[in-house]
Amino acid sequence: MNWLTREFKNLADLFYPELCITCGDRLAKQEQYLCLHCWSDLPVTNFHFASDNRVSKLFWGRVQIENATAFYAYNKGSRYQQLIHYTKYKGMKELGYVAGTRFGHALAESVLFNSIDIIVPVPLHPAKEKQRGYNQSEWIAKGLAFSMQKEISTGNLVRTKHTSTQTRKNRFERWENVENIFTVQRPEEFNGKHILLSDDVITTGSTLEACAAALLKIEGVKVSTATLAFADY
Repeated sequence: MNWLTREFKNLADLFYPELCITCGDRLAKQEQYLCLHCWSDLPVTNFHFASDNRVSKLFWGRVQIENATAFYAYNKGSRYQQLIHYTKYKGMKELGYVAGTRFGHALAESVLFNSIDIIVPVPLHPAKEKQRGYNQSEWIAKGLAFSMQKEISTGNLVRTKHTSTQTRKNRFERWENVENIFTVQRPEEFNGKHILLSDDVITTGSTLEACAAALLKIEGVKVSTATLAFADY
């Protein structure tokens, strides 16, 4: 960065400072998106240390999931709901990467997730991804892959149907909305793998269940799940 660029940046920071997306305080130079206080205050679940946590129980009796976790919990209206909102709707895909990296460091400390072979983000339909410009789950997966030192696979698990939003649907409607909409294009690439499915938020688990159902048709596949947030309504 030359001196002129640096001066323009300093001037921009003076009049348009970067602010923490949760508390609104001005960020220090070493801080990204959230201030250090808000990162440390994040309501981390520590579900990755317990196989019978609340996220895991969402799948019991529905689909065979080895282990399931979410990085943090939020209630509707929580300031930490902004983290998902900005990642998903405000174009801050890099925020998903930063949060995913922090999440990955936590998962790397758990024996429940040390046999993961490959990380697969929940895919968007191509039309939705084109409209949004990116897949937020893929950016979270990139952060997870970096800190866990695992491979990432995109483009093999695909969404074949453009469905309506899940936001206002009940559990049964959510399942109907995503039933049989995922497929694997090259099953041989996943043979015998322990796959970590990653997504931004889990509420009822219907989307992840549908993904897992498609993956578990492949010989020798095991599936675990990891989402950035758990909607603790």
